[in-house]
Amino acid sequence: MSKKNRRKKISLTNDSSSESSEYSFAQKTILDLFKSNPVPHSWETLTATLNIESKDQARALTHRLKQMVEAGHLLVNRKEQYCLVNQNDLVSGVVIGHADGFGFLKIDAGGDDLFLAPREMNSLMNGDRVVASVGGVNRQGKKEARVVEIIERRTKTIVGRFIDDMGVYHVEPENKRLHHNIIIPHDSAMNAVDGQIVLLEIIQYPTNRRQAIGKIVEVMGDHMAPGMEIIVAIKSHDLPHQWSDEVMQEAQQFTIEVPEQAKQDRVDLRSMPLLTIDGADARDFDDAVYCKPTANGWKLYVAIADVAHYVTVGSAIDQEAVERGNSVYFPEQVLPMLPEVLSNGLCSLNPKVDRLCMVCEMRIDRDGNVASGRFYEAVMHSHARLTYDEVGGILDGSDPQSTKKHQAVYQQLVDLNGVYQVLRKARDKRGALDFDRPEPKFVFDENRKIKAVEVIVRNDAHKLIEECMIAANATTAKYLVRRKMPLLMRGHEGPSLEKQQSFRLFLAELGLNLAGGEEPSPLDYKQLIENIEGRPDAHLIQTVLLRSLSQAVYTAEHKGHFGLALEAYAHFTSPIRRYPDLLIHRALKHVIHGGKPSDFIYSDADMDRFGEQSSFCERQADEATRDVVSWLKCEFMMDKIGEEFSGVISAVTSFGLFVELADIYIEGLVHVTGLGDDFYHYDSAKHRLVGERTRKSFHLGDKIQVRLVKVNLDDKKIDLALAAQEPSEKSTSSKKKNKSKSSKRRRN
Repeated sequence: MSKKNRRKKISLTNDSSSESSEYSFAQKTILDLFKSNPVPHSWETLTATLNIESKDQARALTHRLKQMVEAGHLLVNRKEQYCLVNQNDLVSGVVIGHADGFGFLKIDAGGDDLFLAPREMNSLMNGDRVVASVGGVNRQGKKEARVVEIIERRTKTIVGRFIDDMGVYHVEPENKRLHHNIIIPHDSAMNAVDGQIVLLEIIQYPTNRRQAIGKIVEVMGDHMAPGMEIIVAIKSHDLPHQWSDEVMQEAQQFTIEVPEQAKQDRVDLRSMPLLTIDGADARDFDDAVYCKPTANGWKLYVAIADVAHYVTVGSAIDQEAVERGNSVYFPEQVLPMLPEVLSNGLCSLNPKVDRLCMVCEMRIDRDGNVASGRFYEAVMHSHARLTYDEVGGILDGSDPQSTKKHQAVYQQLVDLNGVYQVLRKARDKRGALDFDRPEPKFVFDENRKIKAVEVIVRNDAHKLIEECMIAANATTAKYLVRRKMPLLMRGHEGPSLEKQQSFRLFLAELGLNLAGGEEPSPLDYKQLIENIEGRPDAHLIQTVLLRSLSQAVYTAEHKGHFGLALEAYAHFTSPIRRYPDLLIHRALKHVIHGGKPSDFIYSDADMDRFGEQSSFCERQADEATRDVVSWLKCEFMMDKIGEEFSGVISAVTSFGLFVELADIYIEGLVHVTGLGDDFYHYDSAKHRLVGERTRKSFHLGDKIQVRLVKVNLDDKKIDLALAAQEPSEKSTSSKKKNKSKSSKRRRN
């Protein structure tokens, strides 16, 4: 999505303030007009019905109609008449493309996605906003959509490989959701060479009769250049990565240190030994903690960087932060949500310097329940910057050197560990899910080539900070809900009945069961996780369990958080890297200073828009980082063709087995044609492939020995074969001859 379109989507001005004159037309007024007379209306009919008399009124009406068309409430027919989109037979939504040529329509009003057949996708691109009619059900049992109108083309630029096919130029998009190859005229090639990565601008969109045409605007470089994977991901997913002149001008006003005036009228916590605990390579520190025992439990302080003090509503930095939505973390590179002077400077709770913060002060009883919580603005002075490894070693006694180095805060770490233990017990009691899964980490050499893949193991220090942050986030949500403030929640719904049933069938094959009937609670899932602890296939069972759960989103609705087993949850603890947290801080400040919900700058409708935007940015960042990781995994495996690996079947499909290689957590595909001389049937209910003649079966979770046969960096795919059953060149040649003879017989 281009910057222009992204800003248009997230405009937060009120209905009246967005007009260029004193006149404005409420959306409801126009919708009521169409509902009372549900026929196509021309411009002349609308102006007459609404008594339009001046040019200012006409401009205001034009502006509102354009907004409603872009939002999918109205469409314009071939006679240039405005029509109401009837939700009973027409829906508006966003196109999600698939590499195989089909797609899905994500409906604005919610509900299941609709299937878009390849014939529909011929004229569509990933990200397009369309109005469609709901058709019948296809052979796979999916409801189909038929496009009535393309409202908005969101894909403006594309990153891809430049291909010179005997003098005919085209670009193959790196984003596989864009399945169209883009034709490039000779005079628009910018002297690109076959195989180079380029950035093109679309000058003609595809239709059912012609291909898309583009012009190259930048030759980015060679395919295998160091760091190219991140550049490609940034450009492919249109991630904002440069600061505008307006943002840089605003950033220049900030000093290195907090001005003395800004420290006034705040609670002074500089003598309190607050400390930060983060990864060894962390550069921005947005949370600090302190804990002390009380007669009835503990008092826990979670201090969070006061980003809202510096980033004011409507400023250039604020608008850029809305657009970015979050910081994007690539291996060894970050696209920050805020300029570095804030993210690594004034807003970062660096050690031994004064910093402004927002504090969540909680009283926690001996059962781990938050008895009360209060919020206030403060000034703090971090007494120490510790790493997870240091704190983990101190707590378990395995790192005497770190214990000696941080002797001044040793007792505080002991107290923090005490409150963590009771918070953990409360978490277990309510049934919050905990997936302690190994996470791979790339180790690069001086040329930024991967030399190893290591596994990050979470210790108690990670879990300690996680529990403190969860407690603060949950307390924040309750605090603001009680005061009826418009706010953005972190919602996580329970799994659908269909996904539950599929998961139960999978478990039954393994001799396991999920309790809870048709509405299992988080506690039921937690019990299952505990039951599989120690099993060799526990990692795979957890993977399938995760796939059965819904995705967490940002929403104005109070849906609760299924995974954490909490009725209310919001993000408060990371305003440096997440815009929703910044919104929560603004709500807290409003309450602290005596404001009421009615005079808060944001409404519930604003929060709906923020929720959509923040969830979109989160998904976009996830897809971009996944692309980079997939690229790096392929690059790491390229010189290992022919080597054998132990692995576990991580997914079973009709076309083959996905195998996760042991220790390095890299996944590849064993195609069904490479499973031996048999025809294999896919049993989706039991997650297995079964040989028709031999009855040999391959189940999800089975251990398997494989050999690496091919790495396709373009498609980010790794092909494997069974170590003992890959067909020889001779047998393959023989099969080809037999196939050729068979084809001739069929033709004759």
